[in-house]
Amino acid sequence: MKKRTAFVKQLLILNYSLLILTSCSVTKQIAQSAKEDVLDAKALQTAHVGISIFDPSTNKYLYNYQGDKYFVPASNTKLPTCYAAMKYLGDSLVSFLIKETEEEIRVKACGDPSFLNDEFTSQPILQYLKASDKKIVFEYNLKDKIEKYGSGWSWNDYEDYYMAERTAMPVYGNIISFEIKEKKIVASPPIIKSPFFNEPMMQLLGVGNEFKISREEDNNKFYFVSDKGSNFKKQEMPFKTKMGLTNFVFLKDKLEKPIDKVQLFFGTDFLGYKKIHSQPTDSLLKLLMHRSDNFFAEQSLLMVSNEMLGVMNDEKIIDTILKTDFKDLPQKPRWVDGSGLSRYNLFTPQDFVTILNKMKNEFGMERIKVILATGGEGTISSYYKADSGYIYGKTGTLSGVVAFSGFLYTKKGKLLIFSTLVNNHQATSTEVRKAMEKFLQGVRNRY
Repeated sequence: MKKRTAFVKQLLILNYSLLILTSCSVTKQIAQSAKEDVLDAKALQTAHVGISIFDPSTNKYLYNYQGDKYFVPASNTKLPTCYAAMKYLGDSLVSFLIKETEEEIRVKACGDPSFLNDEFTSQPILQYLKASDKKIVFEYNLKDKIEKYGSGWSWNDYEDYYMAERTAMPVYGNIISFEIKEKKIVASPPIIKSPFFNEPMMQLLGVGNEFKISREEDNNKFYFVSDKGSNFKKQEMPFKTKMGLTNFVFLKDKLEKPIDKVQLFFGTDFLGYKKIHSQPTDSLLKLLMHRSDNFFAEQSLLMVSNEMLGVMNDEKIIDTILKTDFKDLPQKPRWVDGSGLSRYNLFTPQDFVTILNKMKNEFGMERIKVILATGGEGTISSYYKADSGYIYGKTGTLSGVVAFSGFLYTKKGKLLIFSTLVNNHQATSTEVRKAMEKFLQGVRNRY
C-alpha cells in the first residue's frame, strides 16, 4: 500500500512538472512571437505596446508585456459599456415610461437611441401616442445630467457623424442624412426648408456635385460649401438638439399632432408609470459593437444609469460600476465616457482581460458571439478571415492609437482572452493591425 501511495505521489509530481514545463514553453513561444511580429516590427518600434494573453481554464496569464500599464484605449472603452448594458438593460430596452389618466398621457423618455431610427422598424411608443386622442405631456427630469458631449471630446468635430449629441430622447439617431435625388437635396428627417435652409438653396442649379454641407456650430443652420474634386452623394451630420427642443419639433412632425407641453420636474419617483419596451437589447448591442457606434454606446450607458439610479448621468453611473462590478479590476481605470471618443480614458490590458472574463462567466460565449464581431465582420471585416469564427473582439482606433481585445479559440480547442493596446505609433493603423493579426494567428496555431 505504501509503495502504491508513493508511486501515485511521484506520478502527480511528474504531471505537475510537465505542466509547468509546457506552460513555460508556451510562454516562451508567445514571447518570441510577440518580439518578432509586434515589438520588433518596423511600424511599432517607437510605439508604446501592451499585450496580455490569459487562459481562463487555468486562471493564469500566458503572456504579459506591460499588461499593468495604462493606455488610451479608444473604442475598447465600449467593452465596459457593453458589459454594463448586457447586465442591467434586461432582454429588451425600456424606451419610455408612461402614466395615463382620463385626460392625458405623461411620458418620460429613457434615452433609447432606437427611437425613430430607420434601422428599427418596431416603434411601439410612436404607435401608442398616435392612437390616443389624449393630451401628451413630456416630462423632463432636471436631475438628469446629460452633457451634449463627453468629457474630453474634440468639440470641433461637431459636423462629423460620430459626434451626435447625447439626449434623454434621441430621434433619428440625432443625425440628419442628406443625399441627392433628381437634382435636389433630400434630407431625412425632412428638414430642408426654412429655418434650416433658405428656400433658394433647395435646388442645385449649376453647382454640380463638387460641394459638401456644413452647419453652424451652435445652430441648425445648414449651408453649401464648395469642395473641389468631391462628388457629393450622401452625407450624415449631427443636428443641434438644443437640450432636446429640436427633438420635440421632429417628434411633433412625426406624430402629426401637438405635444401639449414639456414639463420640467426634479425627482426620481415614477410610481404608477409603466414601461414601454422597444427592441431586444442585443440587437442594439450587436450594431454598437460591430460598427463601433459611438452614439449607441453613449446612450446605452445613459440607459443603464436610468435603470440603476433613476437619472441619466454618465459620471455617476461610471463611478457606481467602478465601485461595484469593477471593484476587482487589477488596475483602477480612468473611465470618462461610454464610447471611447475621449483621450481621458485610461485602461490597462489586464483590465480588459478581467472585464472580458466577467462577460464570459456571467453571460456565456454564445451570447458574446452574437454581439462581438468575428473575422470578416464589422470593424474587423478586412482581418482574421482565414478560419473565421475563431476570434471575437472589439477594435479601437484614434490618431496614434490602435486597440484590439477579445476572445481567441486556438487550433487545439483552447479559449484564450487577449488584449492588445498600442499608443503613440507613427505608422498607419492598417500596418499596426496587420502586425497584431500575424501575432494572434501565431498564438492560435501554436497553443
